[in-house]
Amino acid sequence: MAIIAELHQEHVNLKRLLDMLERKIEKFREGSHPNFQLMSDVVSYVGGYADIHHHPREDRMFEYFRGRDAELDKLMSDCEAEHAELKHLSSQIKDSIEGVLHDAAVVPLDQMVDHLEQFVKLENEHLDTEEGKIFPALEKLGSDDDWSKLDASLPSPTDPLFGLKQSEEYRDLYEALYSDRDEE
Repeated sequence: MAIIAELHQEHVNLKRLLDMLERKIEKFREGSHPNFQLMSDVVSYVGGYADIHHHPREDRMFEYFRGRDAELDKLMSDCEAEHAELKHLSSQIKDSIEGVLHDAAVVPLDQMVDHLEQFVKLENEHLDTEEGKIFPALEKLGSDDDWSKLDASLPSPTDPLFGLKQSEEYRDLYEALYSDRDEE
């Protein structure tokens, strides 16, 4: 069940980033201007890594188990639909933040922060459903042979933020996460 352990750790990492975004939203609501570049980096990572590596691995795992339990099938289908919705939302928010950073905002700042707040809420709910309902049901349903096959067919990607070597693109975000500097 290495795949479940890896996906769980990615969820823990994503939650840390979502917590950072929540703190930045609170700062904005209190009248301060948060570090929009770090906000952009968080949304870029959450959207990019999740869309390219995390969600496709989950979707392939779901497909492997599809057809064994009708209730679980419904949860997995809903989850896959959320993957598409979250991808679209993260792309819109990243574009909005980039507009703020380049003084070319296409939506008012308050509206952008409202969208960001909705994104954080949806991401958290999505992760909670996977962790609280889907993963436990899959762990119960899958045999040792199932997990061996899945672990072999779903290789671990290189994580550009939480992996052994951080990408230059996320260096500031990495430093903020590990130095509590994210409140700038």
